[in-house]
Amino acid sequence: MKKQVLFFLILIVTVNVFGQKDDQTLVTINGEKVTVADFKKVYEKNLNAIDNEEGKDVSNNLELYISYKLKVNEAYKLKLDTLKSYKREIQTYRNQLTAPYLQDKEFLDELIKEAYYRTKNEIRASHILVRLPRSYKPEDTLKAYNTIIEARKRILNGEPFEKVAKEISDDKSALTNGGDLGYFYAFRMIYDFEDVAYNTKLGEISMPFKTQYGYHIVKKTETRLSKGEREVAHILINDTTSVGKKKIDEVYSKLKEGKSFKDLAKEYSDDRNSKNKGGVLSKFGTGRMVKPFDEASFGLAKVNDFSKPFKTRFGWHIVKLIKEYPILSYEEMEKEIRDKVKRNGRVKLSDRAVVNRLRSEYKIVEVEEAKNILNRKDIRLMPKDSLQETILKINEKSIKQEEFVSYTMNRRHLSLQALFENFIDQEVLTYFKDNLKNTNPEFASVLKEYEDGLLLFELMERKIWKKSNDTIALKEYFDKNKEKYEAKDLTKVKGKVMNDYQNFLEKEWIDKLRSESTVKIHKKVLKKLIKYYRKES
Repeated sequence: MKKQVLFFLILIVTVNVFGQKDDQTLVTINGEKVTVADFKKVYEKNLNAIDNEEGKDVSNNLELYISYKLKVNEAYKLKLDTLKSYKREIQTYRNQLTAPYLQDKEFLDELIKEAYYRTKNEIRASHILVRLPRSYKPEDTLKAYNTIIEARKRILNGEPFEKVAKEISDDKSALTNGGDLGYFYAFRMIYDFEDVAYNTKLGEISMPFKTQYGYHIVKKTETRLSKGEREVAHILINDTTSVGKKKIDEVYSKLKEGKSFKDLAKEYSDDRNSKNKGGVLSKFGTGRMVKPFDEASFGLAKVNDFSKPFKTRFGWHIVKLIKEYPILSYEEMEKEIRDKVKRNGRVKLSDRAVVNRLRSEYKIVEVEEAKNILNRKDIRLMPKDSLQETILKINEKSIKQEEFVSYTMNRRHLSLQALFENFIDQEVLTYFKDNLKNTNPEFASVLKEYEDGLLLFELMERKIWKKSNDTIALKEYFDKNKEKYEAKDLTKVKGKVMNDYQNFLEKEWIDKLRSESTVKIHKKVLKKLIKYYRKES
């Protein structure tokens, strides 16, 4: 409810930031000049939401605008902008408004197109992983790198990839699959891995690369157009012995005789989660299920086809194709892909692009003498009064050693030098966000709308809405105006009475604000404006 009311309040005012040509003063409110351009922007913004001529009347809309300005000025007079709840809420809005500016739009668009291509085109790849310990040292990194390099040399010298994977890889599944990951597409792997796999030429072995898991090498083995997603039903017999095989064969025979898959699933399947739904599973894409199940599901040619019995580590299965979900066009999938990119780790690449751009635009100075504290092992134990030298400058902003040391306190997984680089990134973004209001007129305009709208909401709550909930005052208003209502019992018309009472309170309040203010409408300018809109219509 609050958001709906706030949206309505914001609709009736917008600060002009684009410098329209029409800069004549239309109205002066307590010395503050409102230009024709200011008002036109507000009026035209709301015009599409109005479906009657009275609501489109220029003079009426100007009166609404004046009332709005008087209310907002009153909110500032009452210092409602100093309330903790207001500051907290406006900070939340500010963070939401800032978020799009912290992404490189062109870079993000490229990531979305890349992700769509990789959704439409699947690859099959094998890999070898050499893990790094959770808290690894430089010597651990060197050892892991040398191991993966040696594995790559063995493969290039003629040893089968599968053999080397089984001997070397720390991915336990390699013991059974020889490192084969099967088919996959965008978002199925962490981005660092996906990116190398897609960019490796078919049949070639990648150079070693590092992810959060350790060092990898990848061999791309196949490519194909994506089969999209599929919805299947299955029957599971979890006995993997010959007894289980005999039972699944019996079920298969009954299916070939024309018996209902749904009924057989309910009767025989050991999958408790799906049997009562006729064995139906949630839709999935390639690489989501264990390999035999994946291959059987995507090997079915048409809807209602069912597979021969096959075995996985879970038991014996038969699957039936219920529905196919092919890959749609880019235009149809763009929003879905964009949302996935934003939720996925790859959006950090866009963030990184913004930081790199800002670091090149800003004048950044690292004060080397103050940076000597990075060489101290007891840096986190140093007293604050000894950390007051400037360690970093971003344009005109100076940042002290104390702020860097505070940044390091709960970040002990990286070296101090690496932490200092991350600290610079953080401070660059902070500087950008703090100055966005001064450097981006559009952002400043929208933020001002939110600020004023939130203030007005709080003011209306105090002056109108809370008072209208006073049962005694509401009853008094009803008794004085009974002739206006068909029912003589307040409970039967309470909603309408409350609405009327709120309008009464607001008019009374506005009249008071008007009597205490100086409002001057420049009538000649208003007449020209009315004439202009009549001509336009």
